[in-house]
Amino acid sequence: MSKLLTDLIDALRCLPGVGGKSAQRMAFHLLERDRERGLELADALREAMQRIGHCTRCRNFSEEPLCAICAGSSRDRHLLCVVESPVDLAAIEQATGYRGQYFVLHGRLSPLDGLGPEELGLAQLAQRLGEGEVEELIVATNPTVEGEATAHYLAQLAHAGGVKPTRLAHGVPLGGELEYVDRGTLAHAFGGRQLL
Repeated sequence: MSKLLTDLIDALRCLPGVGGKSAQRMAFHLLERDRERGLELADALREAMQRIGHCTRCRNFSEEPLCAICAGSSRDRHLLCVVESPVDLAAIEQATGYRGQYFVLHGRLSPLDGLGPEELGLAQLAQRLGEGEVEELIVATNPTVEGEATAHYLAQLAHAGGVKPTRLAHGVPLGGELEYVDRGTLAHAFGGRQLL
């Protein structure tokens, strides 16, 4: 097998859920049947990797210094929902009528994985909570062991900033991931959030 083909297969393996066989199948498909779309994919990947950064206010993915949610004037600035990832933000946006703002952690507290408060931007969040604009911090971390530990840390930050912390209600299965919960369950859980 050529070095370029081996490199392509290895590169495709970086995607979640893509093992050696799947990566090989994808590479062969692109080379045999869809070179034009493969080139479009390469261009889109290069452009995204170079131009997409993080919103300076909420840490969501954005091409601009402020994402569309933070830059928009129609969102309730008194509500701030903290999520682990942009995928979780998208799930809430699609399944609920939430019109507040967000803060994206890009992970959860996990000392074994080297993820502490600094990596999650919690100093930035604490500063935002201390500004006095946020009245309710909605903690929407996943109900995993690390997600629960992160939720408790976030509740302490909220209390220190004089902000009321709330947590998504039950209905999201323990040990589950928000991106895999059906819309109805997520909407019900989000609507029934409780004080921590």
